[in-house]
Amino acid sequence: MIYGYDPRTGQTVGAALEETDSAGVGLIVSAAAAAGAAWRATPAAERALALEAVSDALTAHVDELWRIADEETALGEVRLRGEVARTAGQFRLFAEVIRDGGYLEAIIDHADASLAPPRPDVRRMKHPLQGVVAVFAASNFPFAFSVAGGDTASALAAGCPVVVKAHPGHPNTSERVAKIVREALPYPDLLGLVQGMQAGIDLVQHPGVVAAGFTGSVAGGKAIQKLIDEREAPIPFYGELGSVNPVVVLPSAPVKEVASGFAGSLTLGVGQFCTNPGLMFVPEGDELREALVEAVEGTSGGPMLADRIRDGYLGGVERLGELRLLAEGKPGEGAWAVTPKVFTTDLGTFAEKLPHIGEECFGPASIVVTYQDVSDLRPVLERLEGSLTATVHSSEPEEAGEVAEVLAGRAGRLIWNGWPTGVAVCWAMHHGGPWPAATTSFTSVGATAIDRWLAPTAYQDWPDALLPDELKEDNPLDIPRRVDGRSQM
Repeated sequence: MIYGYDPRTGQTVGAALEETDSAGVGLIVSAAAAAGAAWRATPAAERALALEAVSDALTAHVDELWRIADEETALGEVRLRGEVARTAGQFRLFAEVIRDGGYLEAIIDHADASLAPPRPDVRRMKHPLQGVVAVFAASNFPFAFSVAGGDTASALAAGCPVVVKAHPGHPNTSERVAKIVREALPYPDLLGLVQGMQAGIDLVQHPGVVAAGFTGSVAGGKAIQKLIDEREAPIPFYGELGSVNPVVVLPSAPVKEVASGFAGSLTLGVGQFCTNPGLMFVPEGDELREALVEAVEGTSGGPMLADRIRDGYLGGVERLGELRLLAEGKPGEGAWAVTPKVFTTDLGTFAEKLPHIGEECFGPASIVVTYQDVSDLRPVLERLEGSLTATVHSSEPEEAGEVAEVLAGRAGRLIWNGWPTGVAVCWAMHHGGPWPAATTSFTSVGATAIDRWLAPTAYQDWPDALLPDELKEDNPLDIPRRVDGRSQM
């Protein structure tokens, strides 16, 4: 049986849930695939209405949902209400995306007999993958990166059915969200849910699954990739994994603002964000060091989402203990509570201890690395592994040129005078990065997250009557297209 646990007490909450056996996984995937055939044939305008219905349903149930999730995550009413709103907003964004039609990348090259060799009429667009998308829910976002998260919203928008492997950290929340979403969809089997570790193994290896999305640890991502490698037919795996999200503070940056912003970002959600600032480079000097100490000592810890996540944090802190402790916050309350800790070292020592010292410690822990001159940073920054984000703090853009150049190759999102926690759900957002931040160059947040669940098809000399509407000569859907090399809106 599967149980939810209250991080504040360590006691079970909610109903005891059955693990999904192998036969059950097979039935759920088959039902999703059958519903997917009708969903793929549904016009984009109708799919958009269905996504908006899901958004409305999630919003209507927010009073119920946040309470269930709080029992299993201890994340609190304000955070969870905001996360439900974000989750609902993702469905609305993807309704806009598919109404616009540009995501299909429709291209037409008319026949041209004057070329050598002559060119046939070729038309290309993207279609939804023909099969089921497997989604592995995240621990730290029970709504926005879980059953109704961005992977699910973008896959449904693309025209794909989804089966989610629920995270054990919030099983009852997952069940309730799945029921709400299913009731809002025109074909309820478009969204399936499985519970249990073996169910996750069976899901990713099921022949009806054609792609997988995952948000979690590097170890978890590697385990899923290994299972995929054992399949007879390989499938793409879109994983968002570990990230230290380096922050570079340059000499002109305002001291107090940097210190307070860092402490707030570090401890937000007990540090359980994939965009947590786990590494910060600062110029040597007492003023900033003292400001950081004061800011961090003013923070408090709290319960982490699960006992194994707490244990992982304590193990990471033990590893960082080879450095000097700069400051720590107040101990958190609760059975799985932890204390924020910030360690420090100089640039040379940090470089000597790479790569292991630069590994992610998931939770409210960070390393502050001091440097003497900005020119010393480049060779060390070049040795960092990939991250989701990289941040520069400065009041003089001209001093950031070399640092910005290096960081641009180390992260998927570059931030100026801000903090990485918080990922806007919008058309331009990119949430990914070089390994180990992600397994591919795709994003899991924002409008282009839909690209993961699409595949292109080219039609050569195809009769207009048989072409998809998106490629017909008169453009009946009035979508953006590139015709004979020129964009047409």
